[in-house]
Amino acid sequence: MFAIIQAAGWPIWFLLLASIIALALIIERSVSLRDRKIIPPNLFSEVVAVYQRQGVTDEMLARLGQDSPLGAVLAAGLRNHKSSRYVMKEAIEEAGRAVAHDLERFLTTLGTIATAAPLLGLFGTVIGMIEIFGSQSPTGTNPQQLAHGISVALYNTAFGIAISIPSLIFYRHFKNKVDTLVVEMEQRSVKLIDILHGERMDFQPQQRA
Repeated sequence: MFAIIQAAGWPIWFLLLASIIALALIIERSVSLRDRKIIPPNLFSEVVAVYQRQGVTDEMLARLGQDSPLGAVLAAGLRNHKSSRYVMKEAIEEAGRAVAHDLERFLTTLGTIATAAPLLGLFGTVIGMIEIFGSQSPTGTNPQQLAHGISVALYNTAFGIAISIPSLIFYRHFKNKVDTLVVEMEQRSVKLIDILHGERMDFQPQQRA
């Protein structure tokens, strides 16, 4: 492995750093975005049962807000349970935006690595091409410098593509997962509003003549 790094030249260190960061972000997001951690299966039914049994208390809201992202969204709604339906909905939406922003943490960095890795590989390719042209002299070609320039160009191109592909795949995967989780939290929040304020009355079907 060290021989490959040595043959790839100094530009490969940028790609190695990018690969380490990408791997760390992929592992971190894989652990943080587990479904059961974001949306515990029984949390919603437990919250409704506690609310119907004892109402809303400060202790309940504090524990719920620290439980999970879904708990934070539901707690924001329950803090405004005495307000109108629209005030409660607005509070839930504000909390939902904050939670969504937290779920998308580090995804921008991962997407940037997926985009920048081929460019870093191209940078290494350019450095290799410069060495190739530098191997030409009036007295002839320096075979060792020529071979090193070719290896720098090819290795950096390959490394850049190899880093970019999995980074892009995981970026798209995590982005879609966050969107799905946010939609599920929104659906549970709407159910909570319906339970506290009754069915929505903002839609009235047209009466037939």
